[in-house]
Amino acid sequence: MSHAVTDPAPSTPADAPVRVGIVDDHESVRLGLQAACENAGYEVLFAAATAQGLVDGLAGRTCDVIVLDLSLGDGSLVTDNVHLVQTTGSAVLVHSIADRVASVREALAAGAAGVIPKSSPTTTVMAAVASVARGDVLNNLEWATAIDADRDFAKAQLGRRERDVLHLYASGLPLKMVAMQLGIAHSTAREYLDRIRVKYVEVGRPAPTKVDLLRRAVEDGILPGLDATEADRGV
Repeated sequence: MSHAVTDPAPSTPADAPVRVGIVDDHESVRLGLQAACENAGYEVLFAAATAQGLVDGLAGRTCDVIVLDLSLGDGSLVTDNVHLVQTTGSAVLVHSIADRVASVREALAAGAAGVIPKSSPTTTVMAAVASVARGDVLNNLEWATAIDADRDFAKAQLGRRERDVLHLYASGLPLKMVAMQLGIAHSTAREYLDRIRVKYVEVGRPAPTKVDLLRRAVEDGILPGLDATEADRGV
């Protein structure tokens, strides 16, 4: 396969600290998270009580991860907060009380990379921050439990072949390899993928990227999440 020659994009040095933003309306939580991040060798660029306060405080700087509480005292909506902090170019890690199922579901549907409960050990939270900073989707037990417990969570009604395509594609195979493995034409596999995306849009869970499709596959049980041991380690 040939590749076009382009100027290399500037990259962050491998040993550069993870850059973190924090949104929580409880000062003690903000200070605790900031201290934990700094002890882990991360750089906290800004901490604020509101999503807008964080965006204003960052003043154009980009975090690798923004740790976001779901229920803020300013009455803001979960989806709005996730979308707002994402405008900074940062990934979002939800840090919340695990029993707020509807809010967790809403945040994940809005594009948060994962959820970690406030009851988790500090080391687990810091491992989750590092995982999201690497661009990983945090498929932990809290995510799966929140989805399974929420009866209002609308699953896309995928056919058997659509589930097969999603399973293979979201697992990491290129679409051409998915088609070969299923014994169908590449154009047919593309049609299935387009149909899958349309169905997720119809139930209010859009999946425009491959990472989004991975999230949907995990949420709907097409791909497994992590087991309890891995979740405890913050993998």
